[in-house]
Order: sequence, then structure tokens, then C-alpha cells
Amino acid sequence: MDVRPKDILVMKKKHPCGGNKMMVLRSGMDFKLKCTQCGHEFMVPRSKIEKNIKSIIRETEEP
Repeated sequence: MDVRPKDILVMKKKHPCGGNKMMVLRSGMDFKLKCTQCGHEFMVPRSKIEKNIKSIIRETEEP
């Protein structure tokens, strides 16, 4: 799955604050995510995140 920094991930499950959109700060074997609602930053293994992604919102790249 192609997930890049600055992508917004819409998750199947909600964060405890009630938000389900996470911004990718770092990707690799682990993802560093930031909740767009409360601003909490956390790291999660790639395998756990990839199965919980509902959709990816990506800003269009301009040349």
C-alpha cells in the first residue's frame, strides 16, 4: 500500500477523542501518525495500520 508523509488516513476505528482522520508524519516499518482532531502523535506498526485504513486522502502534487 502506497502511504506517504502528509497523507490523511481515514481509519475504520475512531481515536479515543472521537476523530477518525490521521495525518502521516513518517512511514516505514512503523507509521508515526497525528490525530487531526486532538493533535496526539503516536507510532503504530505498519501491519496494524494497513488493515485499519478505510481510505487515503492525498493532496494533488503540483509540478
